[in-house]
Amino acid sequence: MEFITHSPEETESIGFRLGNILTPNTVLAFTGDLGAGKTAFTRGLARGLGATERVTSPTYTIVNEYLSGRLPLFHFDMYRLSSGDELWDIGWEDYLIRGGVCAVEWSENVADALENPVQIRIEKLGETTRKITILGGGYENISL
Repeated sequence: MEFITHSPEETESIGFRLGNILTPNTVLAFTGDLGAGKTAFTRGLARGLGATERVTSPTYTIVNEYLSGRLPLFHFDMYRLSSGDELWDIGWEDYLIRGGVCAVEWSENVADALENPVQIRIEKLGETTRKITILGGGYENISL
């Protein structure tokens, strides 16, 4: 499933619509250049899950937890990791068993630790225009 968005707000809207239908234990593997809109998408995702906390990039903390929604959201930034082993070392298994949604930015750095994730690719087409591709988990066949 592909979407073209023309602003950060439209990117958030796609995330919001996906967040409304996500189920427990879903892993979302984000790819996209720096500034592509991964965190904007995740802000919408959090709102769709009902989270009320302010969503920020977990660049320096590795993971931010948002627990106020219908499902917990664990927002990871794997930019500074170089392998799936490092992800296991920070307690990845603990997050997987908590019944929430794991949104993993820079997932290509830890791809060997992600089993059948929903893949979300965000590509910059222009200053604010993005192409968002969602693959896997059956979500590519759902009208968002």
